[in-house]
Amino acid sequence: MNYRMITYIMGQILRIVGLCMLLPLVVGAVYGENHIFASFVIPAVITLLLSIIFTVKKPKNTAVFSMEGFVSVAASWITMSAIGAMPFVISGEIPNYVDAFFETVSGFTTTGSTILSDVESMSRSCIFWRAFTHWLGGMGVLMFVLAVVNSNDVRTMHMMRAECTGPNVGRLVSKSSFSARILYGIYITLTVAEIIALLICGMPFYDSIIHACSSAGTGGFSMWNDSIAHYNSIAIEMVITIFVLLFGVNFNLYYFMMIKKFSLVFKNEELRVYIGVIITTTAILSCTILENYSSFGESLRKAFFMVGATITSTGFATTDTGQWSTFSQTLLLLLMFIGSCAGSTGGGMKVSRILIIVKTGIRELKYIVSPRAVASVKIDGKPVEKDVVRGASNYFILFMLIMAISLLLLSHDNFSIEENISAVITCMNNIGFGVGRFSTSGNFGGLDSFSKLILCFDMLIGRLEIYPLIMLFAGRRH
Repeated sequence: MNYRMITYIMGQILRIVGLCMLLPLVVGAVYGENHIFASFVIPAVITLLLSIIFTVKKPKNTAVFSMEGFVSVAASWITMSAIGAMPFVISGEIPNYVDAFFETVSGFTTTGSTILSDVESMSRSCIFWRAFTHWLGGMGVLMFVLAVVNSNDVRTMHMMRAECTGPNVGRLVSKSSFSARILYGIYITLTVAEIIALLICGMPFYDSIIHACSSAGTGGFSMWNDSIAHYNSIAIEMVITIFVLLFGVNFNLYYFMMIKKFSLVFKNEELRVYIGVIITTTAILSCTILENYSSFGESLRKAFFMVGATITSTGFATTDTGQWSTFSQTLLLLLMFIGSCAGSTGGGMKVSRILIIVKTGIRELKYIVSPRAVASVKIDGKPVEKDVVRGASNYFILFMLIMAISLLLLSHDNFSIEENISAVITCMNNIGFGVGRFSTSGNFGGLDSFSKLILCFDMLIGRLEIYPLIMLFAGRRH
């Protein structure tokens, strides 16, 4: 394994994180929070010094294969989460380091789970950093590095594969660095568009930035204890719902629209299923929660927002879902599993992966009935490569195995089985809320440190899609 190249890649990623940690200083200056400066300067300097040490000399051997790509990405995400937690601890706003680490991992992985019971008591600078970790983690810090530096495309594909979501990763154009720039250009454009839309709806400028960053990363951190319900505005809710759903779409499709290849968008089976699931579940939920609200219009409003927030793994809330029926809460848990589209900033298993698994099951049933029949798994009318089919099935098996182990380890905390299951599901699928004390009106502060670290691992497993973490801790050494 090329360890020197791994540290070099980590150094490039940490440089970006270190520079980004200086942004809250601008917020602190605007709001007169001079006491917060040291909380960000110290970890920023540490991060930048590490990046200089790691990148002071470029390795002679720059070969990067799958192992190096996966290990460097996994190690970088853990390191930047460990350092990113320091401002919360130094400022005293989250004095317990494990709690601060949990909050930061939840931010970078765009999970949105929190240990805080009173977000509103935090400084504006820390609230901004908390939301900005969502924005950084949404598209991926490594993707940002690839977008701003010229890299050898042979090795960048291995790194992109480690950080991008979905069963398969490909380039939009011939060079990976150009692909990263296109994707980040789309990402920034949508973020700015949401900020403007929220401003038009009457949301203050600072609030708009916070919620746009959280929406873009499909994370769900808000600056209010009651999340989006604080504004009690249909216009704001609809803007946020529409944008989180847009961020849950495969970004490649936006590129196809830019180059006017609309047929590729309309033929995309994953997009059609994604939209179909949203419409169907919204209709079902609107009917099942009708008894909780005064009119069908209100129940439709709550259902549409929560479906959008759940399937995209955003985790914003406009109501306490713990008051909904068991059926309604179970439906939301199923949406957590499905997730959004591959190549988006959303979490979950991904619609394309679910499609492949379902179609593989149907193919096997046909084979049992007619052993001589030749059937292939097709997406968008084209046969899916056997490696991709096998990869989707293997991913599902590993996902369920890790979920079972996490549930067993979490059970020592003596919470109910339903709450433990929802905690693991919400963290592995990067959603943010579960049921019971982990519902939209609760938080994860009641867990002990061991359980929080287990869930931190689950959040990283979900965001990096298992293999980078496995290769980091148990990968083949050579």
